[in-house]
Amino acid sequence: MTALIETLVENREMVQPNHANMLEVAHGGNVMKWMDEVGAMSAMRFAGETCVTVRVDRMNFERPIPVGDTAYITAYVYDAGTSSVRVRLVTEREDLRTREREKTTESYFVYVAIDENNDPTSVPELTVNSEEGTRLRDEALEGATGCR
Repeated sequence: MTALIETLVENREMVQPNHANMLEVAHGGNVMKWMDEVGAMSAMRFAGETCVTVRVDRMNFERPIPVGDTAYITAYVYDAGTSSVRVRLVTEREDLRTREREKTTESYFVYVAIDENNDPTSVPELTVNSEEGTRLRDEALEGATGCR
């Protein structure tokens, strides 16, 4: 069994000009790629196995991330099946000079754990054993309504 809080992964990506579109903000495809990578890290941390993306339930871009700011990405496992792992991902725009953050993107990814033959393999049971874990799981389940 793996506790939800143990699956929490946070990462930053500095938005450089080569990550931007013609409006000088992060290209949505780059944000999605960064989120997928951080989500996979969370899923693998949970499963103890290689995990591959099988579905993106939705991708909501609420505001842009300008060049020079960072994309601050948080991911955690909030549910698991036999071989599938559901991960909530939230990206915030962060100004490193002021430490100001605001949510820019939210999504729910599904990964599948695979073995050395690339076949689906079982994952452990997810446990929630802290107030913070309960809060995170409740937020994810509330936001994921309609994604199943």
